[in-house]
Amino acid sequence: MASRLGKGLDALIPRESEIAASDVHQAAVENIRPNPHQPRSVFQPEQLQELAESIRVHGVIQPLIVKRGPGDGYTLIAGERRWQAAKLAGLTHVPVVLREADDQALMELALIENVQRADLSPLEAAEAYQQLHKDFGLSHELIAQRVGKSRVAITNTIGLLELSAAVKQALAAGRISEGHGRALKALDGDKAQNAALATVLDQNLNVRQAEELVRKLKGHKPVAPVKRAPSADVSALQAELRDALGTKVSLQHSGKGGKITLFYYSDEELDALIARLLQAK
Repeated sequence: MASRLGKGLDALIPRESEIAASDVHQAAVENIRPNPHQPRSVFQPEQLQELAESIRVHGVIQPLIVKRGPGDGYTLIAGERRWQAAKLAGLTHVPVVLREADDQALMELALIENVQRADLSPLEAAEAYQQLHKDFGLSHELIAQRVGKSRVAITNTIGLLELSAAVKQALAAGRISEGHGRALKALDGDKAQNAALATVLDQNLNVRQAEELVRKLKGHKPVAPVKRAPSADVSALQAELRDALGTKVSLQHSGKGGKITLFYYSDEELDALIARLLQAK
């Protein structure tokens, strides 16, 4: 099974052009049950209704992929949106193609289909990845290969399951992004995460600002910006002014102007510097 799945979604879910007419059968809608390992828990009603309207006019163009069982019925491998929309459209039968798949295949194929179509929410994907890891023993690296993502992306997404309930709820509702969730995860404990979440929502912070907030809450000082070294011309002019005035000189220059800063370290040095400047005048 692993080698077959390794070939990608086409191994069990063929392209429409690869389906022979003899492979397509009609199955009663009521005899089909959803994939029990379907990671997607929310189907947008508006999108389902639009698909149902299309099905009323054109029918189900792409067959559903199913396996036999339980009993005389069928279990979906892929195509739950089409199945749901077909029920909304009032169809009694839909075209299906039979395939064989075990529980791991059902889980992987439903996950791959949804991830490739960007249909899963971050938390739905996290739950699915975690189930593949814990229940089926797949490493993060192997899951990454299955769904076409990096291992780091898989690990980061699974990490969202460690967020507080309030942060998960905000993420599921779309009030914050997955990037916000990853930033808040760096805080220890639900109270700290919830307090930071409140600030993020109240101030409408973007992901970078949320990361900076978390660094401050963890006691990390912001990194000081690196100062650019002055150009050779500016350095030469600073040296010339220092020799003429007898003190340290800082020159900040740009195309729109700049400023000159003179340094002194005692009242006597200040008096001497003023005297030189007035004498030059």
